[in-house]
Amino acid sequence: MEAEQLIVLHQKLDEYLASTKGRRTPERYSILDACYEEKGMFTMQELNERLEKKMFRVSRATLYNTLNLLVSLRLVLRHNFADITKYEPAYIASSHLWQICSMCGKISEVNSQLLSKTIQQVKFRRFKQERYTLFAYGICSSCQAKLTRKKASKQKKI
Repeated sequence: MEAEQLIVLHQKLDEYLASTKGRRTPERYSILDACYEEKGMFTMQELNERLEKKMFRVSRATLYNTLNLLVSLRLVLRHNFADITKYEPAYIASSHLWQICSMCGKISEVNSQLLSKTIQQVKFRRFKQERYTLFAYGICSSCQAKLTRKKASKQKKI
């Protein structure tokens, strides 16, 4: 992310903290910066590891509370999946279609020009669309292969 964009994000956080008389702690700004250093979605654990690599340790409570603050300010997006929560920088996030395996939980992005065009053509009533995120749930090829092998081994036993 470019330095000018990061300055704008810091200003948004500054404005909010000034209006609520919140403290401007180095932890909040470091967490914001680390969020925008991530490429794509990340978990709280991955973000914590990134901060630790930079020799900047924060408590889990600070990390959790700061992420909640950044989500409420719409600086970071939160995606709640079946068994995991992932975050994404809001100002560099684009529209996504994610495929999620219901068995192993693997998440991968799907690029679909047809879907993007279709959604862009949808006329929303009294609503300005910024971006979209769609989730397709199913079973990945690895898990399908495991199921097939398991089924075949049961049939051999009979």
